[in-house]
Amino acid sequence: MALGKRTAQQSELFIPTAQLVTGPGHPFYTKLNEVLAEADFDNFVEGLCAPYYKDGGRPGIPPGVYFRMLFIGYFEGLDSQRGIAWRCADSLALRTFLGVSLTEGTPVHASMTIIRQRLPELVFDKVFVFVLKLLDEKGLLRGKTLGIDATTLEANAAMKSIVRRDTGEDWKEYLRGLAKAEGIENPTEEDLRRLDKGRKDKKVSNQEWVSRTDPDSRITKMKDGRTHLAYKAEHTVDLESEAIVASLVTLADKADPQSAPLSLTLAESNLVLAGSEATVNAAVMDKGYHDNEFLSWCAKQAIRTYIPERKQKTRRWTDKTAEQQAAFRANRRRVRGRTGRRLSRWRSERCERTFAHVCETGGGRRTYLWGIHNVSKTYTLKCAAYNLGLLLRKVWGYCKPRNGQAGAGALFLAFLACWMVLALIANQSLKQQLLWSLCIGGLILVMAPTVKRLHHLISFPKNGRFLTGC
Repeated sequence: MALGKRTAQQSELFIPTAQLVTGPGHPFYTKLNEVLAEADFDNFVEGLCAPYYKDGGRPGIPPGVYFRMLFIGYFEGLDSQRGIAWRCADSLALRTFLGVSLTEGTPVHASMTIIRQRLPELVFDKVFVFVLKLLDEKGLLRGKTLGIDATTLEANAAMKSIVRRDTGEDWKEYLRGLAKAEGIENPTEEDLRRLDKGRKDKKVSNQEWVSRTDPDSRITKMKDGRTHLAYKAEHTVDLESEAIVASLVTLADKADPQSAPLSLTLAESNLVLAGSEATVNAAVMDKGYHDNEFLSWCAKQAIRTYIPERKQKTRRWTDKTAEQQAAFRANRRRVRGRTGRRLSRWRSERCERTFAHVCETGGGRRTYLWGIHNVSKTYTLKCAAYNLGLLLRKVWGYCKPRNGQAGAGALFLAFLACWMVLALIANQSLKQQLLWSLCIGGLILVMAPTVKRLHHLISFPKNGRFLTGC
């Protein structure tokens, strides 16, 4: 066979549509389109968005296409609108998912921005509830025991952009004022850096500083230890089905006990709007949510709390009411019980898993938008996409498309290891085969927790089609 060489070819002026090469489409997106079509998703979102458009003029992006592009951002791990628009224009499978023909152009990121600014946050919340209703129709929504946890989202603002709230001066102007106070009349950049590095009270607070570009962001410590401008995202998760019942984006300096009542109230309203008859009976959280007023509020709402206590040397009950004391002791008794320990393990595993999917592999950790309302809109749709992925995995066995390669690799390595061990045992004596059998049995016992979770990497759909990923 001769070596082929690439040569520049002049494209034809007219190409019949029948001759255009099209892909078969991805099985995951094909099934997702079937689920959305069966639920009449396009007519639903068009009815939601119709009051915010005018009659006449150039037709805009169909709402069904826009929300599907936001779903693609989660499934493909894209954190920006530019990345979503480029990926949709580049992939034939995603064009088929969006319903855009090869002769049409895919929406650009600027059009996505206009639509996001046009639609209020209520529309995105209703789309989230619509997806939650699909889970309830398939029997995947329990809603009795909820777990709440929070994480930080990196804002689209740098620490260099902060200014003082009282005077409006930036960081360098603030340092120049400190230098003049110490007798340095005309400080250079090196003098300012040396002064800033040598200060002992080098701290910034949200009460004194604010970002010039994104005033809603707050100075906080990220999960990796860096100090950055960020938001706080809070998930309310159904611990039995692992579905996200409510997602809330708040200010990063807002304490966990202050945002938890709003998350619980939002979760209860979402369950009612989704048509679920479940009643929230228990709430499981970490020790950061332990607060006597919050425990008393949950007791009044007939919600059992399982919140570990913070380590304190002494406790004073002089300024606490009898209701708060009773709620505190009841929570301590439940946490120390067998059910409390089991629910605490569930919360650690299943709540953190939602953040791993939405923030890490779903592209939600970093935002490129300004304002808490814009961040909340896109993050709510990422949580809705997570619920769609959960629906497809648990009902039909279709798993997220980006994890198929990793699951196939893990399965190949497992089969390769078993084949090598069997080939090695076949060439040994009977005594050595017994020893190898004992070693393999011990290894299986040690690897039992990993093998138990293998269904998150390998999935067998009901229609007989083999897929991998989670």
